[in-house]
Amino acid sequence: MKPTLQLKLSQQLTLTPQLQQAIRLLQLSTLEMNQEVERFLLENPLLEREEPTEEESAGVFQAGEAAVEKPESSEVPQEIDWFDNDGPSYSSEASGDDDVHDYQQAQSPSLRDHLNWQLGMTQLTDRDKKIVSLLIDALDDNGYLSQDLEELAAMLPVELEIDAEDLAIALQHLQHMDPVGVGARNLSECLALQLKAMLPDTPFREEALEIVGHHLASLAAHDFAKLKKSLSCNDVVLRGAQQLITHLNPRPGSEYSNQVARYIIPDVIVRKIKGEWAVSLNPDAIPRLKVNKLYADILSRGQDSGQQQIGQQLQEAKWLIKNVQQRFETIHKVSKAIVERQHNFLEHGEVAMRPLVLREIAEEIGLHESTVSRVTTQKFMLTPRGIFELKYFFGSHVSTEAGGACSSTAIRALIRQLVNAEDARNPLSDSQISEMLGKQGIVVARRTIAKYRESLKIPPVNLRKSL
Repeated sequence: MKPTLQLKLSQQLTLTPQLQQAIRLLQLSTLEMNQEVERFLLENPLLEREEPTEEESAGVFQAGEAAVEKPESSEVPQEIDWFDNDGPSYSSEASGDDDVHDYQQAQSPSLRDHLNWQLGMTQLTDRDKKIVSLLIDALDDNGYLSQDLEELAAMLPVELEIDAEDLAIALQHLQHMDPVGVGARNLSECLALQLKAMLPDTPFREEALEIVGHHLASLAAHDFAKLKKSLSCNDVVLRGAQQLITHLNPRPGSEYSNQVARYIIPDVIVRKIKGEWAVSLNPDAIPRLKVNKLYADILSRGQDSGQQQIGQQLQEAKWLIKNVQQRFETIHKVSKAIVERQHNFLEHGEVAMRPLVLREIAEEIGLHESTVSRVTTQKFMLTPRGIFELKYFFGSHVSTEAGGACSSTAIRALIRQLVNAEDARNPLSDSQISEMLGKQGIVVARRTIAKYRESLKIPPVNLRKSL
């Protein structure tokens, strides 16, 4: 074949570094974005934080479309009047410098610290204390000893001369410590230890011990007929034993677990001002950035060899400032469009949530659906009803008999209301809930009710039944 030359025209979209950065910042959460900004501040000398102006230092700052006054005190505001027609108000008393103290929350002792402290107060021999300490180290966060004593003894060095019998004796000492139920090897033993620690004349104690020892599965399945037959008791006795068991702690060590708190920084704040719902950006979430004037002046005058590198850093600083600003402007536009459509939710709660899809918001503000999806992921809105991820306000719809549509969120709220109001002795089945919603004009299949009920973590009808 003879080689030939051909001219072909084609279009290709190339993502510039600036556009790539804008997309990345948009899909990050506020916490992640601030971490990214901190990295840029460390790497780029031409980028720095902007100091508050004199007006802001005096106590007033502008947040989006709403002006909010900062309290004069250094204390955290105690109360916000969300529904005040004159706008949000803060109540706090000014205090002098002598009244300002820095407090640090004391770290609570761990379960092992608590048990070892008790162990140190006992009159056991040093050898016995070491064996009990071994068992303490083997406990999980809930206070259970999940490892078999025979297996644990086999893992220990032979020179320690510790067998399973020594571990069993040490386990008895451990199970007499606080919290009651610690050192149990299963749920049945944990509950039994707590019941045995009660006074012998505690009403229904013996029946409760019989249930947790031999009929725990029947109790979990709410098979009350089988329980009454096994215990040869009436409804009053079984109800008393059940209440006694349900007040026990199945995870005695959980109160000593040091869980790390997760903090959510709301991107936007929604308030009712003069009868209208107003959306404003959270000023605490927006990093205040500017170009370092000193370096910028040097760049404008300098002709040295490093000018090209500094020029590139200047451009990167300008890009970041612009992209951060654009990020929050986009979040504000999307949030405002959401509030305009979901103002009934802010007024009346979940039952008033209307169906909403990403395409509806995208068409309203002139953005692509993928952009709206990025904006609504891990971005949060602070409202009088709590903090919600922007994605929370979107949901599928279910048709009504009147030809309209009802949000899946509203249906979940109605299901929760019906279950909360049901007779515990005769709970509602999924079919009955479907029929009750149908009477309200909301056509929902039984399978859909079951799916929504499971998403709400509501047990099925047989597990909700009580005596």
